[in-house]
Amino acid sequence: MFSLFRKSAPKEHCAEINGEAVQVFQKETILHAALREDIDFPHSCRVGGCASCKCRLVKGTVKELTDIGYILSDDELDQGYILACQSIPTSDVTIAVDLTAQKQRKTVPGRVVLQERLTHDITHLKLQLDQTLNYKAGQYADLSMDSLPGLARSYSFATPSQMDATLSFFVRKVPGGLFSTEVNDQDLLGHTVMVDGPAGEFWLRPSDAPLILIAGGSGLAPILALLKDAVEGQSHRPVTLLFGAKSQQDLYRLDDIRDLALKWSAAFRFIPVLSREDERSDWTGARGRVTDVIPALSLQGSEAYLCGPPGMIDAAEAKLIEGGVKRTSIYADRFTTTRDALLNSADPVLAV
Repeated sequence: MFSLFRKSAPKEHCAEINGEAVQVFQKETILHAALREDIDFPHSCRVGGCASCKCRLVKGTVKELTDIGYILSDDELDQGYILACQSIPTSDVTIAVDLTAQKQRKTVPGRVVLQERLTHDITHLKLQLDQTLNYKAGQYADLSMDSLPGLARSYSFATPSQMDATLSFFVRKVPGGLFSTEVNDQDLLGHTVMVDGPAGEFWLRPSDAPLILIAGGSGLAPILALLKDAVEGQSHRPVTLLFGAKSQQDLYRLDDIRDLALKWSAAFRFIPVLSREDERSDWTGARGRVTDVIPALSLQGSEAYLCGPPGMIDAAEAKLIEGGVKRTSIYADRFTTTRDALLNSADPVLAV
């Protein structure tokens, strides 16, 4: 006896990626399908937190597993950009992606030569690589360790590219974070770390516009790298650096900032802002959220670089635009944890 009802076959779609056709299975993301077919598609976190897999949807429709508005700019969204790791085709699609950056990446082994506590929850990890890794100040790399097999996390370079093949990263301990807890709590001196990079589009664009730099927590790492690289290039751009922290104990690398200010050939203004400093302390500087300071700044004609948690970035962007900074003159690097990205997911399986 034959049933009158037949279960329909899983719906597959075709993704044409830079002219190469790939079959995408039901509920499969574009990134997963591309990697399955050995396409060297740029990617890093795979959970919608880093934008490494950013690509342009030329034709067709997709279901997005997360809200990508917090990671892609309005201009990118208007141009049809999506995140391949968070996009499931709902029709045949045509995708355009820049593969040049992926070709520049390489994996280099190194060993930990310095593990320095900067604050109660941020550790400076310095590596000596087996060979030099060239990158733009502001970019990041994926780090992995033998002690945590199969686990890789993205961290921004804290210095410009060094001729002695050393790298520095500022790693903030994330509650429940396996990698960041290992770096902050375990003795890793001499341990081998694999570095895969460089990646990211956060770097200083050529311009004479005044600079507004805003960092929160470990977001100071790429900002310092930008500044150190610019001072070596004898930049003459006026700088205003805002650094948001909870208390005085969370301020770090102040000597580096003072040294930069002394070497800078134009005006250099540094404003640390504390959000949870005891009212009875001797702190006489700014209090509140770092974004509270923005309206009092002279912003017209400025270019802004923001690095820190997504909430801070979103609030800063809104106030900068309100103050007259063009959206196209704002560059941001959102420090999103894997947990943040999973909780932001619209897929109930991913959000567990």
